[in-house]
Parts: sequence; structure tokens; C-alpha cells
Amino acid sequence: MTEKILILDFGSQYTQLIARSVREANVYCEITPFNKEIEFSPTLKGVILSGSPFSVNDKGALFVDVKKIAEKVPVLGICYGAQLIAKIYGGIVEKSDKREYGRSKLQIKNQSDELLKDVKNDSDVWMSHSDTIKKLPDTFSISASTHNIPVAAFDSKDTPPGDAIRTGNNAIFGLQFHPEVYHSAEGKKIISNFLISVCKCSQDWTPAHFINDTVAAIKEKIGDKKVIMALSGGVDSTVAATLIHRAIGKNLYGIFVDNGVLRKDEFEQVIESCKSIGLNIKGVDAKNYFYKKLAGKSDPEEKRKAIGKSFIEIFDEEAHKIEGIEFLGQGTIYPDVIESVSVHGPSVTIKSHHNVGGLPERMKLLLIEPLRSLFKDEVRKVGAELGLPSSLLNRHPFPGPGLAIRILGEVTEEKVQLLQKADAIYVNALKKFDLYATVWQAGAILLPVKSVGVMGDERTYEFTVALRAVTSVDGMTADWAHLPYDFLAYVSNEIINNIKGINRVVYDISSKPPATIEWE
Repeated sequence: MTEKILILDFGSQYTQLIARSVREANVYCEITPFNKEIEFSPTLKGVILSGSPFSVNDKGALFVDVKKIAEKVPVLGICYGAQLIAKIYGGIVEKSDKREYGRSKLQIKNQSDELLKDVKNDSDVWMSHSDTIKKLPDTFSISASTHNIPVAAFDSKDTPPGDAIRTGNNAIFGLQFHPEVYHSAEGKKIISNFLISVCKCSQDWTPAHFINDTVAAIKEKIGDKKVIMALSGGVDSTVAATLIHRAIGKNLYGIFVDNGVLRKDEFEQVIESCKSIGLNIKGVDAKNYFYKKLAGKSDPEEKRKAIGKSFIEIFDEEAHKIEGIEFLGQGTIYPDVIESVSVHGPSVTIKSHHNVGGLPERMKLLLIEPLRSLFKDEVRKVGAELGLPSSLLNRHPFPGPGLAIRILGEVTEEKVQLLQKADAIYVNALKKFDLYATVWQAGAILLPVKSVGVMGDERTYEFTVALRAVTSVDGMTADWAHLPYDFLAYVSNEIINNIKGINRVVYDISSKPPATIEWE
């Protein structure tokens, strides 16, 4: 059985970062709403309480019975979590006289504290709070301070002499700062100390370990039944399909629908790629069906709905051609699960745009989602362990509605072909100039704007294309990529000289926020 750390979410913007730090230490963890009942299984090694935008002094403050948890496993409270521990055990938490945001220097008071083991004095930590612990409970001691905050870190005192030194149960730690963020220089060391020195985790959660456990679990759950899955050629769906394929072989039926708004030659490339790794895949050319459904639609939401509804109709029709299908495979990943769970009430509804909205309900199939516990970077690591090619694993994200939301206004086959050619020149140039890996996502956008141009002695009146490239970690925020001018000049010339119908190229230098990565 896999060892587990549980992270109770009180609504912090940094909760996912805590989970990523734990996973990077090769320890499995799960994020759960603070008010969901905890199952104290032998595999549960510790509990972390997240930060929160709320105050422990608010009427109806978010509460969890820390004393009950601490009787079973070690507890680490971060920011709000630390303040909640202090208040529950009889301390005083009030509005801070000096609100502390940003970097501070950590002054270690207790060098023997397990949590701060081998952490350098004066290291940078990141603060983000308006409340502070004015008085620590008598059963706790201060282990670190900063210039403005007397109680920056604390822990429960050791048991009296004659008894065993406190290890495990009733081991309680609190941090007023955020060790999970990049700006806390030794934050990952602190989290690692909690996992290894305090919780005694064995750090055995690796991609190979995940693959073995997941394949075995899929075999047990599915047996000799059949699974159908919509493949897109993307990282998530391909890794998920490969895991399912390892478990049940040809009983996995992959369907790849050409919706008419894929990238240039993508349909053929995905079919070939999936077959090369042994997947049982069928390609369905439905371009004309989608074009008819998109005709006359220029509103972005209408286009998205038309594509989603049309996909469900095509996929359902193909699925009914296969007898005995009982499961639907999907590439749902952990951020999709987390984002659908509210800290004010547990909910496990997957976001419709990822969950091929409506399919499970319409087709009455059970879901099989082998990646629902993984972050994106972990999916790539598992894919590498499975032997999938790096060209597939490092592929940029591509929107579900495809080029339909990169063609502003009505989508026509003529416009799709123009954009496919421009996009291919752009993406291939990024690879040629070794820039593809330096950006998180890139693509071309066909604008509903025509402008005058001159080619030779001829006057032209043709479309404008905008190039978009961003740098990001997770897509939540993004900055425009500062691509070299010489490169942009090269791409512009290639597009204008080789594609009749486009005579102007511009570059988008908007960041997210306030703009979005896609234009629609």
C-alpha cells in the first residue's frame, strides 16, 4: 500500500504548491477539503493544514479538530493552519500590528527542532498574512522568528523526561510563512524534514511505482471488459491510454475524431503515433460534419458548444459500433479534480471542458481515469518511464476546440486551411531555431481583419495573422515570450511569401492577466 500525506485545503492559493513539494520528495499526497472526514488508515503518515484567505477569528471560521488528528499522526500547519493550531490549543491570534507580506529573514531559535534540521539561519521565507500569533499556547515553543513576527515557527514540546521522546503522534508544528512557494529559499527542505524526520515516509512513490500500482489496479477493476477512449494525441490522453493498454491490451478501443480544426497533418500524425506505440485506434474523418455545425456561428461560446455537442454525437455513434463497451477512459489529471472541489463543501465533479462533457451520462459508462492523481509534470515523468517519445511528452498544450477558437469570427474550411499553413510554419520554425522548448504554448490566430498590401506590382487585400507565444508554469498566469526579432522577421516572411491570402503578421505582447492565452 502506498504511504500518504493528506493536505487539508482551507482555500489557499498555494495549496497545490504544497502538494507539488510533497510529490517532488517522492511521497504521495492528496488534497481534500478541510471539512471532509479523514480516514485514518495505516498508510496515512501525516496531515498538513493549508493557508487560507480567511481569519481564524471570523464568525463561522473554517475549523478542523486538530487535537483528534494529532492523536493519530503528525500535523503541520501553514499560515492559517498554524494560527488555527495556536487558537485551538489556547493561544491568542489577533490582527498584526505590522502586516508582513513578501520576503523575510528566518531567525532560528531552536537548532534541534526536527522541522528546521539543516536549515540555514537568515534564509529567505515568504510571508502573506494579516493575523499573527500574539501568544503561543503553554504546550508549544517558538522555534523561529523574523524581524517583525515573534512566532514564525513553533512546535509542541517534547514529552517529560522518563517518557519516550515525542516522535509521530502528538508531533505538531506550525509555520507562519509559506515554505511551499519558490521565494522561501529552504522551504522544500523544511517540508522534506516533516515528511522524512517526523512522518518517517519512505519516499518510494516514483513513476515506476505508480505505473506498477496503476496497471494492477486497472486489471483488477476492468478484468476482461472493454474500454473506449477518445484520443487527441495530447500528453494526458496518450499516457492514460498507454497505461490502460498495458493492463487490458486490445480491449482498449481508441477513437480519434478529425473535427476539421486540428493542426496541419495532425490527424495522420496522431494515428501513426498511436499505432507505433501499439494502441488500438480508429480515425474518424468528420470534418464536413463539424463545418456544417459551425456555419454561421461567430460567438466563441457558441463555437465551443457546437464542437462539444458534435463530438459527443460522432463519438457516441462510433462507440455503438463496438459491442460490450462498459468503461470510458479519460485523461483527467489532478488539477482538474482539485479545481472542481470547493473548500466550502466537498464536490468531485470534473470540469466539463476536460471531461468530454456529457459522455458518461449519455453513454451510461463507468469512468476509468488512471491519471486523476497526477500533476502535469508527473504525467510527463510517467510517460517517459513508459518509453513514450519526448516529442509527444513535450508537446505544447492545444485547446479542445482547436483552431476554431484561433479563427476569430465564423469558421470556414478556407480559413482553417489558411491558419493551418501559417501555424505549421510558425511551430516548425520554433523547433528549427530551438525555441519550442523555451515557450509553454504557441500558436497562430487568424484575425477577421483584412489589410492592403503590395506584392510585386500587385495590390493585395488579405487576412492578418497574429502570432502568440507565452511562458508559464501551469497556464494560470503567463507572460508573453520575448522571441528574437530576427526569428519573428523570418516567420513573418515565410508566412507572407508562402501563403496566398495572408499579407500581414503581428505579434501579441499581452500577458495573462489581463489577457488570456487564447484569444477566444
